[in-house]
Amino acid sequence: LSLEAAKELEAVGVSAEVINLRTLRPLDFETIQNSVMKTHHLVTVEQGWPFAGIGAEICAQVNESAAWDYLDAPILRVTGVDVPMPYAHHLEDACLPTPAHIVATCKKSLNIK
Repeated sequence: LSLEAAKELEAVGVSAEVINLRTLRPLDFETIQNSVMKTHHLVTVEQGWPFAGIGAEICAQVNESAAWDYLDAPILRVTGVDVPMPYAHHLEDACLPTPAHIVATCKKSLNIK
């Protein structure tokens, strides 16, 4: 999803850096921190609910690190909708992040239309 969104963003002149976390524990925070210091933005993407997800933990760790001073915009998260996961396929699709959600959130972070 994030790679698809990065391609869409590239088409409008935005170079997005995508980090694929291979593990959550240990968390490769050094890579995240270096990316924030380089790009000055952070958008996390996960399929889980927004409450207590890995995106929330990454936000907390960035807030507590030196990378915080490099941010040009608030950290934004793209997550699944905070509802029980439906069984119907078309409803499931409506609850999970899409490349369009990611692109819209990245544009919001960059303050572009």
